[in-house]
Amino acid sequence: MTYCVGIRLEAGLVFLSDSRTNAGMDQISTFRKMMIYEKPGDRFMVMLSAGNLSISQSVREILQVEKLDNGSDEPLTIWNAPSMFDAARVLGAAVRRVYQQDGPSLKSAGIDFNASMIFGGQIRGEAMRMFLVYSAGNFIEATRETCFFQVGESKYGKPILDRVLTPHTPLDEAAKCALVSMDSTLKSNLSVGLPLDLLVYREGEFRSDEVVCIDEHNPYFHMIRSTWGQRLREVFEGIDSPRWDGGDTRHALMAPSERFEPMRKITTPGDRIV
Repeated sequence: MTYCVGIRLEAGLVFLSDSRTNAGMDQISTFRKMMIYEKPGDRFMVMLSAGNLSISQSVREILQVEKLDNGSDEPLTIWNAPSMFDAARVLGAAVRRVYQQDGPSLKSAGIDFNASMIFGGQIRGEAMRMFLVYSAGNFIEATRETCFFQVGESKYGKPILDRVLTPHTPLDEAAKCALVSMDSTLKSNLSVGLPLDLLVYREGEFRSDEVVCIDEHNPYFHMIRSTWGQRLREVFEGIDSPRWDGGDTRHALMAPSERFEPMRKITTPGDRIV
């Protein structure tokens, strides 16, 4: 399994992925799940992948050469697409091509065609955009209301993203939030593991020098892991414990309510207890 998160903000984009792949308890490997497609000064695109590793690796290779007929003399590729939407269409076509080639044989072996990608970036002449591409090749786009996408083991890291991220969040804070989200996932799921790949893209630059591979010795991530757990415990301990009798607290647990009454069975001396 894996966990990847992509964040689209007013100031730029943040991408984070783990690198663990497992095909059973005794077959755990490390594979990079972040790919960068860069044409200096013209376009900068990043793809994060989750799901069946053979499928995602095939999509990666085909994407670089995939051509989509758009009715013009020059077929559409990710290298000449006039917009990120068109580049996402090319990626969707690459996914469908892999399905046509490998889908029937995978199905006959009892294996689902399972792959999903986060694909985002910027092409000169338009704003930054980010898409979530499904295994059928269709996709949706991030908006101001939904400024992040997750693929893989998303449930453990989602709460902090929901609470913290807005389109106005600074990039460094968003990167910190993504790392906390990843730490929560690492803590709760053994199928997600180090090293991590983190990339921050700043709007209008068409390049990024803020790319890092994070292992267990990384001092910043080590600080995140220890500090986040400690601060959570401090906040938890600062919340009042339940008071069944109400006491002198304003937050009584057994407050008067007409909405719900516990269901009880009252036994009498003549009842037979089985």
